[in-house]
Amino acid sequence: MKSPVDKLLKQHHALNQSDGQKVLSHVQRDIKRGGADWVLNTLMIEGCDVPFKFKRKQAVRSLQGQRVNLTYYRSVEDVAGITMEIMKVVRIKIA
Repeated sequence: MKSPVDKLLKQHHALNQSDGQKVLSHVQRDIKRGGADWVLNTLMIEGCDVPFKFKRKQAVRSLQGQRVNLTYYRSVEDVAGITMEIMKVVRIKIA
C-alpha cells in the first residue's frame, strides 16, 4: 500500500520530499489574510540557505532542534523589490 506522501509525489511532480532534516530555527508570526488570522511559520533547515514557510490557523509548538520530514515545492517571493527563493511546505511531520 502506498503512503500518503507517495500519492502526493506521484500526483504533483513539482513536489519534493526530504526526510530527517534538522530544524535550526523556527519563527512564528501572526498575519491577517482575507479577514482571517493565520500564523506564518518559517523554518531554517541544516545545510540549506532557503527558508521553508507554511501557514496554520493556530500556533504550533517550537520545532527548533527537531528532525522533521518535509513535503514542499519551490516558490519565488518578492521582498522589498528583491526576488527570493522560498520553499512552500505542504506537509510536515516530526521524524
